[in-house]
Amino acid sequence: MKDEPPKTGTQSESDAVKASGPGDVMPGPPASLEAVFTEAFADLREVRESTTYALSTHEVGIVTSVSTGIARVAGLPNVGFEELLRFPGEIYGIAFNIDEDDIGVVLLGNYWQLQAGDDVERTGRVVDVAVGEGLLGRIIDPLGRALDGQGALVSDERLPIERPATAIMDRARVSEPLQTGLKVIDALIPIGRGQRELILGDRQTGKTAIALDAILNQRGQDLVCVYCAIGQRASAVAKAVAVLRDNEALAYTVVVVTEGNQPPGLSYIAPYAATSIAEYFMEAGRDVLIVYDDLTQHARAYRELSLLLRRPPGREAFPGDIFYIHSRLLERATHLREERGGGSLTALPIIETEAQNIAAYIPTNLISITDGQIYLSPTLFELGVLPAVDIGQSVSRVGGKAQRAAYRVAAGDLKLAYAQFEELETFVRFGARLDEATRQVLEHGRRIRACLKQPAFAPVSVPAQITLLLALGEGLFDSLPLEKMPAAEQALYDAAATLPETICERFISANTLSDEDRQAVLDVVRQALLPFQPVADDAAIAAKEGAS
Repeated sequence: MKDEPPKTGTQSESDAVKASGPGDVMPGPPASLEAVFTEAFADLREVRESTTYALSTHEVGIVTSVSTGIARVAGLPNVGFEELLRFPGEIYGIAFNIDEDDIGVVLLGNYWQLQAGDDVERTGRVVDVAVGEGLLGRIIDPLGRALDGQGALVSDERLPIERPATAIMDRARVSEPLQTGLKVIDALIPIGRGQRELILGDRQTGKTAIALDAILNQRGQDLVCVYCAIGQRASAVAKAVAVLRDNEALAYTVVVVTEGNQPPGLSYIAPYAATSIAEYFMEAGRDVLIVYDDLTQHARAYRELSLLLRRPPGREAFPGDIFYIHSRLLERATHLREERGGGSLTALPIIETEAQNIAAYIPTNLISITDGQIYLSPTLFELGVLPAVDIGQSVSRVGGKAQRAAYRVAAGDLKLAYAQFEELETFVRFGARLDEATRQVLEHGRRIRACLKQPAFAPVSVPAQITLLLALGEGLFDSLPLEKMPAAEQALYDAAATLPETICERFISANTLSDEDRQAVLDVVRQALLPFQPVADDAAIAAKEGAS
């Protein structure tokens, strides 16, 4: 066989074309390597020229020292007062002291891992907190981190924790009452929406219980509540949250918590963060109640930070601006004009006194800032008079203007009668002989005290309260034995639930009670108290008739 000559490239291409079927298209000859590189470099040049680079500067300083709750930082010459700084491990701090050589920073997290030489970076913003409807029913810390294990917060807005108070021209007068469900407060020390009412007393006298009662009574009232626990024990916070949850009050409440073992910086910013959360709802036109439990711990945390930062101490080692930090906090509670939405923010700050000393530094500061105070007496607490409200030392400077007209009619002389009773009760301890009029005043006062007693977490409705006050004013309880008072009071509440709807509406309206309404209520009360009246002794009646 004759050897075939090798096929050239042209012959191979022709054979490939012959082998291909009809309709097949063969690719063209490959481009040269130089043309490929030229095209690629042209594309890169076009992308490079069309791209703009945004340059951002990051100011980074160095930690020079770390101590309890604070750090000293150098190398940040442009930092602003109260600016948020970022430390390693996502720990944040607030620039508190702006000195010439270094910066005193209040730390807002566990600072155990920080040490001298660590980098610290400016954030260019102040401390803010998440706000919105998604916070209702949640338990968070002052930085907006969830503590209840229900996942991250759902919020699309944040507000600074330090905000200026509402301007005077944007405020309206306090005109609506805030019902606490406590008879002694709603009748004698009323609170209005937009008011600041201080709760003070010694340890374990029921201050938190009064605040929680006020929150529980807002169920179904379209009112948002914020409970701020400052430096409390974990067990105390868990108990308060359990009370709110068991009484279905957590659904309309935001709980902001700092515990006693956390850095003092968190306790310092806690009430401001809670107030920003409350202001969000107020500016949306809603009524809000905020409880600060308690500002004694807040003042102590600020004193600790100030002393560590070497600020000059003043009275009781508190810094000179301790009044200012509380006044700028409580000034944010107000009632907005209708043009601003008509919302309100009512504040109930709590203060702990020592040995009934309400003339101490922090209590007197807050008494002068707020619109009244509710003082809880340890003496009354030990006697079992709960809530242990000392009516003589408690006052509301605003709420009386917002109190419902039916309350003013029913409880007009109640405070004076109770004050007379307390004075006489002190006098008769010396064994003086009493006339009949004095004895009647004493018996009436004992019934008033018995009716003002109330168990914790059992708020009383407005119709039941006004019915009880009307019965007290008419002396319908004076003939009942003291041991029958609790049962008689419960019978009166049951009877108040059967009152006509028209009368109950007038209880809540701004109109005063008519004589017909008053008489109708008293007739129902007399009928309800009839089974508790003492049975007259026939021999005693005969002796009385013979003497006459």
